[in-house]
Amino acid sequence: MSEEVKNKAIKGGEFVIRETPYTDIFIPEEFDEEAQMIRQTCIDFLDTEVLNKLERIDAQEEGLMQSLMDKAGELGMLGVSIPEEYGGFGKNFNTSMLVADAVGGGFSFAVALSAHTGIGTLPILYYGNAEQKAKYIPKLGTGEWKAAYCLTEPNSGSDANSGRTSAKLNAEGTHYLINGQKMWITNGGFADIYIVFAKIDDDKNLTAFIVEKDFGGITMNPEEHKLGIKGSSTRQIFFNDCPVPVENMLSERENGFKIAVNILNIGRIKLGAATIGSARAVLSTAINYANERVQFNLPISKFGAIRYKIAESAIRLFANESAAYRAGQNIDDAYDALIAGGMDEAKAKLKSVEQFAIECAIIKVWCSEMLDYVVDEGVQIYGGMGYSADAPMERAYRDARINRIFEGTNEVNRLLVIDMLLKRAMKGEIDLMGPATAVAGELMSIPDFGEEDETPFAAEKKIIANLKKAGLMIAGSAVQKLMMSLSKEQEILMNISDIIGYVYVAESALLRAEKLQHTVGGEKAAYAADMAKVYLYSAVDKVNIAGKEALYSFAEGDELNMMLVGLRRFTKAQPFNVKDARQRIAKKLIEENKYCF
Repeated sequence: MSEEVKNKAIKGGEFVIRETPYTDIFIPEEFDEEAQMIRQTCIDFLDTEVLNKLERIDAQEEGLMQSLMDKAGELGMLGVSIPEEYGGFGKNFNTSMLVADAVGGGFSFAVALSAHTGIGTLPILYYGNAEQKAKYIPKLGTGEWKAAYCLTEPNSGSDANSGRTSAKLNAEGTHYLINGQKMWITNGGFADIYIVFAKIDDDKNLTAFIVEKDFGGITMNPEEHKLGIKGSSTRQIFFNDCPVPVENMLSERENGFKIAVNILNIGRIKLGAATIGSARAVLSTAINYANERVQFNLPISKFGAIRYKIAESAIRLFANESAAYRAGQNIDDAYDALIAGGMDEAKAKLKSVEQFAIECAIIKVWCSEMLDYVVDEGVQIYGGMGYSADAPMERAYRDARINRIFEGTNEVNRLLVIDMLLKRAMKGEIDLMGPATAVAGELMSIPDFGEEDETPFAAEKKIIANLKKAGLMIAGSAVQKLMMSLSKEQEILMNISDIIGYVYVAESALLRAEKLQHTVGGEKAAYAADMAKVYLYSAVDKVNIAGKEALYSFAEGDELNMMLVGLRRFTKAQPFNVKDARQRIAKKLIEENKYCF
């Protein structure tokens, strides 16, 4: 394995303790011409086939969603991640992220497509044996067969492994008879293939099965009435002695929970990419309206309060976009390193995503909350018309809300960030205690002011390094103080998770701006620098608040006072005129009449 491959393959979660050079990250501006053509194909498809049919889609016109999926399959949109040997394009992970992004503005269609290509297809692609992949993947790649993923049950949501759906081998030993109820099943009403999770006999863990709709014993309730994504087929599905051939067990017995967890990691980061595409479309629509809407004899885009909303939406979008594609490339780099080390391709795909499960959870949380901010401000920019079902913001507002629940609630994902980070530290995969101890020692020393580094972004990099120290200080102290009871202190864990998330997203935006300065320069680089600096400025205050909330919860006396001093030291930033920076950003966006980057 080359040293270059080794060095680029940073470990998941390692960003907390390791500085990342801008040369090691990928930014969206680096996608090659072929990737951009794939993206444009997706955008054109939305424009010509989806966005002009939204009312019909939301009304669930019979056969419409299936026909759209068929057309998407004909264009290759369903096969981007599928290897060429099964009729797909065999593109890397970050290109599949770009597709999720491009389709993200497609409302309910985006949900149907993402469920099919992600959680519906990937379990077979990554865990299926040769016969299963040969039978199912080509048809899933073209859309001839549509897929759904059956995990959630009435009494098992976040606690997926507690599912009660059962599977018992028949007397002949030829089929498993599956009995149980699944709910909130996306694509449930028209899927041909279901990935079903059930427990065999008295097993502790789930087993996964590939179930064809035509096997029999499958019934379903009518379509659910939902707040948003109304055009997405969502059904409760009942399995009544559904006979599944033994050869349709996916992977090994009791490996289902592991499959569910790993596929959800992919679903999380892909959901993040989709929310980026949705936010881009919503913001562009809001900018266009602000330019057209006249009040007091001026377009409302001339007013500072509206310009703030436009700029702040763009800043959060830019930062989260930077983080998502940084993580996507990390996954690709890890995959390349595993392949170079001799690992099987399917295992390397899974292992590379598993390695960055922490980042996947961060992307899911931060991107979904970014989209909620953008759609909320979009409604506000539209004013009274924003509340009208006849205007475009109403659908976007309702559809966005599910993303904080999909693929594990944001609360569960925040807790997972800390849980995974601490477990990796305990296994010795990441050295957290060394840096945390060093930070504790730094609190007792006189700050080293040294000489001012005047190189571009040096001050901002120092802020990032200090924010990481704040997180290490609080996390290290919480572990020492609370020990085994820390796992029950969810509020503290979410405070620490927020610090880590803000650090990751702020650092990603800064690295993108730095890379653009070195590769493009000029107005675009200056524009990116404004975006990154405003986001970082806000992150400093948010880290300070989260840090204080955590410290007030478990520390007291001299210990608390000392750490509060440390927190103030680690959350300092030089004055920065965020108003002027936002004005520059808003000016650019308003002139372009869309979100542009």
